[in-house]
Amino acid sequence: MSEKIAADHFINLIPDHVVADVRSPAEFDTGHIPLSVNIPIFENEERAEIGTIYKQKGKWPAVDRGLEIVGPKMIHFVRQARALTKGERLLMYCWRGGMRSGSMAWLLETAGIPVTLLEDGYKGFRQYGKNSLTRNAKIIVVGGYTGSGKTKVLKALEEMGEQVLDIEALARHRGSSFGAIGKEHQKTNEQFENDLIMKWISFDFQRIIWVEDESRILGFNHIPEELYLRIREAEVYKLEIPKSERVKNLVEDYAVYDSVQLESAVLRIQSKLGGLATKNALKALGENNFAEVASISLDYYDKTYAFGLAKRDQTMISSHEFDVFEPQQIAETFIRFYQKRAL
Repeated sequence: MSEKIAADHFINLIPDHVVADVRSPAEFDTGHIPLSVNIPIFENEERAEIGTIYKQKGKWPAVDRGLEIVGPKMIHFVRQARALTKGERLLMYCWRGGMRSGSMAWLLETAGIPVTLLEDGYKGFRQYGKNSLTRNAKIIVVGGYTGSGKTKVLKALEEMGEQVLDIEALARHRGSSFGAIGKEHQKTNEQFENDLIMKWISFDFQRIIWVEDESRILGFNHIPEELYLRIREAEVYKLEIPKSERVKNLVEDYAVYDSVQLESAVLRIQSKLGGLATKNALKALGENNFAEVASISLDYYDKTYAFGLAKRDQTMISSHEFDVFEPQQIAETFIRFYQKRAL
């Protein structure tokens, strides 16, 4: 009989093992444990059929139909698992750690493939992950107006060995109307949460975790409330650089992309910019004057950020001014500032 282990132990084994999700492809696509591969016992249509039988006729007719479907696939499952694991132990889960993963584990172990199951399944992983977001942790938020280069500072901090939670990278979105430009298609919100959780639980909670100041919504993805509230309550190191430097950063980030995408982004915020500013921004875009487009857009984004910053506990905010934007220098300054405060 396969052993079942709790989510925390299961997650620790993931880097060294193949992880199989035996739920349907639709369930897998909605959200799965990162690094899992999908070996579905039932395809989407098959799962729907069995669910209908269960509702209309009861458990055992549904089980019988499931066996009829699975029977011809059994050798395929064994061969697929052998190819993936090369004889090593396979980690496995279904929705609740019930019949699907239990049946697949029995089959594979009968064929000589050792299996470890996730207690309470994917549902248990999700609950464990949500609970982990409430753990005590020292969070420092890198704040600053749009174009301040906060993401680049986070990258510099990470290169120096600091722990960084790059939410924008996980969401594949920068959080503004322009945020999706140049990014891969966003994952489902559930998968975004799963990726974020896996990164979060990898941290050493005795050390600082650096994170960028974000709104809760980034495109189609939402930061889990448990984490978002902690970010809002955390200490903020506000990065301040001249507007000219911020404009330069934005031009470097966005001018390489298609003007149609940039125009669409401007139009999405036209009600906030106002008619004249929108007209001027579009005119500048048509003339490839990207610096002017950035400058006009900042008038709106600066007001929005200032409004959000004003809602924070002002005693938790420290301002750090720099004449030029040098990510490594800024990162070093932030580290020294924290170390001095910690003495």
